[in-house]
Amino acid sequence: MAEGKGRVCVTGGTGFIGSWIIKSLLENGYTVNTTVRADPAGKKRDVSFLTNLPGASQKLKFFNADLSDPESFNAAIEGCVGIFHTATPMDFKMNEPEEIVTKRTIDGALGILKACKNSKTVKRVVYTSSGSAVYYQEKEEDVMDESYWSDVNILRNLKPFGWSYVVSKTLAEKAVLEFGKEHGLNIVTLVPSFVAGPFICPKLPGSIYTLLPFLFGDIDKNPLIASRIHMVHVDDVARAHIFLLEHPNIKGRYNCSPFISTFDKIIDIISSKYPEFQIPKSKVLMGAKGPKLPHLTSNKIMEAGFEFKHSIEEMFEDTIECCKEKGYL
Repeated sequence: MAEGKGRVCVTGGTGFIGSWIIKSLLENGYTVNTTVRADPAGKKRDVSFLTNLPGASQKLKFFNADLSDPESFNAAIEGCVGIFHTATPMDFKMNEPEEIVTKRTIDGALGILKACKNSKTVKRVVYTSSGSAVYYQEKEEDVMDESYWSDVNILRNLKPFGWSYVVSKTLAEKAVLEFGKEHGLNIVTLVPSFVAGPFICPKLPGSIYTLLPFLFGDIDKNPLIASRIHMVHVDDVARAHIFLLEHPNIKGRYNCSPFISTFDKIIDIISSKYPEFQIPKSKVLMGAKGPKLPHLTSNKIMEAGFEFKHSIEEMFEDTIECCKEKGYL
């Protein structure tokens, strides 16, 4: 069977970003392998939201794999020209020690990269990092590019919200880039911030819950509510992944974060479009002062030729319309 632009693999294909990358790849003529973690209870996972995508019946294939067993990814990677590694442990409730989460994240990523190196067919790996791997610094900066790295010592000492995840993503991204240099494997990393927009996965994405606490929960308990926060539309994130795979001459890290906003502004945007939402006035928002997350400049990827298509207004409109359609609002 002809494979169009080629066969690629997306790890973590059932997640928010991974599933949208699969959707975009199928629309762009790729044949896709994706990995699914086996249900610990032995139940068959419902992946109909992926199998129902246009072209999926002919061009989407599923493989069971788990980061705890990196060699389980070998079959999914075999014969692929490109890899999108989006799978990562997410444990904001700290059910496991940070050291265990970090080791699993790094070992899983490096195991996948070894399979890519051994495959002899993989031309490039695009690793999905996180904006949080950039901005945790002792010194506050207003603008940060890809040269900045979060300080894991500060994270381990201060233990801010989600610190275990941030440590694991920071150290894993460094390990991934170092592996590429040592073994001559073409690896680039995409560094998205908080992602919003429509979603095809059945579960409400955590980043959307975080960005819209005034619609989903107690705004006064949101750890980021007093912050200036950065964000990006999921479709732009998926397009950026494919852009990095296809570009003939790219290298290193690429921030993917076109917007930064306060929650006051987000509420204003949503209230003007959806007056039916009675958004409560939060005590936290009234004169609150919190850590102002820096602007993560995306100049590098734009200078390479990438264009962000979606406005901040479109991002929240698409998010809310999808949440309404799926019964979350």
